[in-house]
Amino acid sequence: MTKSAIQVRELTKSFGGGRSLFGKARHEVKAVKSVSLDLMRGETLAVVGESGSGKSTLARMLVGLETPTSGSMLIGGKDADALRREGPRAFGKTVQYVFQDPVASLNPRKTISSILETPLKLLCGYEAPRRRERMNELLDAVQMPANTLSRYPHEFSGGQAQRIAIARALAAEAEILVFDEPVSALDVGVQAQVLLLLSDLKTRFDLSYLFISHDLAVVEAICDRVAVMYFGEIVELAPAARLFADPEHAYTRRLVASAPRIRRE
Repeated sequence: MTKSAIQVRELTKSFGGGRSLFGKARHEVKAVKSVSLDLMRGETLAVVGESGSGKSTLARMLVGLETPTSGSMLIGGKDADALRREGPRAFGKTVQYVFQDPVASLNPRKTISSILETPLKLLCGYEAPRRRERMNELLDAVQMPANTLSRYPHEFSGGQAQRIAIARALAAEAEILVFDEPVSALDVGVQAQVLLLLSDLKTRFDLSYLFISHDLAVVEAICDRVAVMYFGEIVELAPAARLFADPEHAYTRRLVASAPRIRRE
């Protein structure tokens, strides 16, 4: 039986509430409302919805950047609360986050060598000779040349920077990657190249992907299952082929009807 890479039960995230400095009650906003889902090992699960639906807040909780208000999470079979108490290193070895803006996510003052070396040293404990060897392996995996290491993030295009950001995530040797709109900032042709790369890396390194996106054409092309979020709740969760062919929820039907389509081969 396939095990869950991520298991979420009744997860809620609220902002606001309580009282202001002058005693006035503050309105509480629930960005995520009692969400339950499983990302199975080896699967690509999409979480889709319009801006403000709560999908990015959910992603940030899954990688430890936000603390849930209530509910439970197992990440890589480990209790998320226990991982949080251990600190960022424990989350980093279990799950990695790939940001929407690849250039902004890379420190502009550091060379690519320094950026890739940090997780290899701090998370994996590699000695210097092995770190250099591993960096070259990672660049090869994301189809970037070895001379990339001596350069800075601003010297690369958006697509190249996203490949480097993916290499950084792989350097932590986590088996779960969470992507937050990873190709939305890229041209259509570059999007296709990055999506093909992600498919190859998933098989090569036995990875599990949680893919946050509002682009249903991209989701239809690469994802196994799709969870649809609407005002902080999951209103539909189904295999991608079934959801796009016969969506059940009215909101899902509206999303699918308004989106361009990409047919799988």
